[in-house]
Amino acid sequence: MINLTINGQEKAVEVDPATPILWVVRENLEMNGTKFGCGIAQCGACTVHLDGQPVRSCSTPISQAEGKSITTIEGIADEDGTLSKVQQAWIDVQVPQCGYCQSGQIMSATALLTKNPSPTDAQIDAAMAGNVCRCGMYGRIRQAIKIAAGIEQPTTKETIA
Repeated sequence: MINLTINGQEKAVEVDPATPILWVVRENLEMNGTKFGCGIAQCGACTVHLDGQPVRSCSTPISQAEGKSITTIEGIADEDGTLSKVQQAWIDVQVPQCGYCQSGQIMSATALLTKNPSPTDAQIDAAMAGNVCRCGMYGRIRQAIKIAAGIEQPTTKETIA
């Protein structure tokens, strides 16, 4: 039995300790916001926070999470359901196209802004470098991060390219 704290709640799961966090979250805990992308920690779609640090859940065994706090995309909104600044900026900028990578992108952006509330373009690029967007929405992702940080103001949806 592995005891976890996930999105602020205590959970116990009976799984092989080598099982990746991703599969415990999706299959055992039925939280499907975290996505499987590549399975080799290269695309970032599976990003979750482990004690506040972004990790690739497809390659991190659940045993490494015992005694630590896991946060998934389901856990970053406020308790009353109010979206986080990053989630709201994603909507304001209309970042997603297919949307598959977006939970991982949002988790990486959230971790960045927690550490550095006013990042430069270079710092945004460095923090997001491990997250692949097959639709190429990198410009919108950077813009959304800047809006969430308060560096830029949102534009109307009609003017977003």
